[in-house]
Amino acid sequence: MRTAKRARSDAMTTSPIVLIAQRELTITVRNRWTVIMAAVFGVLMLVIAWAGVAAEGYDGMADFTRTSASMVNLVLYVVPLMALVLATLSFAGDRGTTELLFSQPVSRTEVMLGKIAGLFVAMGGAMVAGFIVSGGVILFQTGTEGIGGFIAFAVMTLLLGLIFLCVGALATMLAGRRPRSFGFAILLWFHFVLFYDLVVLGLASQLRGQSAVTALFLSLFGNPVDLVRVASLIVLDNETIFGATGAALLRFLGGPEVSMLVLVVAAMLWVGLPLLWARVVLRSQDI
Repeated sequence: MRTAKRARSDAMTTSPIVLIAQRELTITVRNRWTVIMAAVFGVLMLVIAWAGVAAEGYDGMADFTRTSASMVNLVLYVVPLMALVLATLSFAGDRGTTELLFSQPVSRTEVMLGKIAGLFVAMGGAMVAGFIVSGGVILFQTGTEGIGGFIAFAVMTLLLGLIFLCVGALATMLAGRRPRSFGFAILLWFHFVLFYDLVVLGLASQLRGQSAVTALFLSLFGNPVDLVRVASLIVLDNETIFGATGAALLRFLGGPEVSMLVLVVAAMLWVGLPLLWARVVLRSQDI
């Protein structure tokens, strides 16, 4: 009896956002998404660490820096897709359950923030588990060289996941029905991961001199995937493979430190602006 009373008391004093986040985390873990993501991350990192050295005719594993640099492009493909799918499954889930949740005495904004927080903890926990397992093996095999960049790369990966959870939540609210939400999510993934850079390079090729450099610099802020790519390469000290937009960024801002600060601020805007837009859409919907 005392335990039940204490549980009710805790529920009354805990923030609704935390309670909804705990519920979302439980649902996501039961769907086994977290286990699959952790296994995928851990196995891919170990395979890449081993294959990177084996391809050059040596035995053993690559160090933290080389493994992280090899993982950058793979992360930029996989993490946005996983985040968009998770957000769509959550926000376009069973209509009866959604209506019941929104009928509770909490604001719609609290429901939205709680669901995103729960999804982020589930997804982030899976990715961190994968990084820890693979990092432990690499540490045992190669030592600590490059471990700082590896940790920073893991943080940038988490930030990329959070960005696309927020973008996915907004896309689902705009799309409405579940099939259309999945289609919208896939279109967004193609746009940000595959098509955006091709369009930008095509437009920049029509310009000359400083205009082309300016266009590349500004285009960087229109795609969170590019922001995280360049930021990851900066923390890994891999400036030679920045690409056109990264080189334009360094030329404008004059160094990696200022560039990194600008990139992180811009990435945080990609978290805040979709949330604000989603809040406006959610408040105007007839649920």
